Amino acid sequence: MAETNNAIQFSFQRFEKKYIISSEQKEYITKYIQEYMKPDKYPSYTLCNLYYDTDNYDLIRRSIEKPIYKEKIRLRSYGIPNDDNIVFIEIKKKYKGIVYKRRISAALKEAVNYLDFKEPLKLNDQIYNEINYSINFYNPKAKVFLAYDRTALYGIDVPSIRLTFDNNIRGREYDLNLKSGDYGENVLKGDQYLMELKLSYSIPVWMAHMLSELEIYPVSFSKYGNIYTKILLTDIQNEAPQLIKAY
Repeated sequence: MAETNNAIQFSFQRFEKKYIISSEQKEYITKYIQEYMKPDKYPSYTLCNLYYDTDNYDLIRRSIEKPIYKEKIRLRSYGIPNDDNIVFIEIKKKYKGIVYKRRISAALKEAVNYLDFKEPLKLNDQIYNEINYSINFYNPKAKVFLAYDRTALYGIDVPSIRLTFDNNIRGREYDLNLKSGDYGENVLKGDQYLMELKLSYSIPVWMAHMLSELEIYPVSFSKYGNIYTKILLTDIQNEAPQLIKAY
């Protein structure tokens, strides 16, 4: 078993705004922001995620209802990992519009053993304790796999501002293993992107002008929620004939 006591830990607190845009709008935005933003050190990559939830999908059901407070639990990798690659266990919370993210890193095999079989990680700090509390409280299980291809940029004058473009968002509710590949059913249309603006303060004036000019407005969009809704609708459709026959 690989050592995890040197695992990197992160904590984020910020506002996030989401927008559904077309490929034409993305092309215009990319040119517009060149003087304000530049690509991340790793500008393009694929994110793979396993979302964990209760047997009754309590976390995503609560999230869809848009409460003041909500949270999600996920296991994340950059690309398709093997057992020894580093992955991230994350708790993402949102309270009154502010997003708080806590995460710890571990080898994939250790992370899966922790999440699925409750084998403790060799960590003992505030972030791990916070994540551990949620895991013990919800006793979550892997429910949905989600992957997407991301392009990321950050502000030249204000590095804390990030802009990401996600496309080819795909998911599945079976074969729930990060090692199994990043295939799945598409969530958005082929020419659509999910653009996310992540910042600690108000939107820069130049960004506000650009969004206004393009008539692009924030949307409420959850990748996990979208897949869950499809699962729910499929279950209802499958049960409907049986209900009608019983009636």
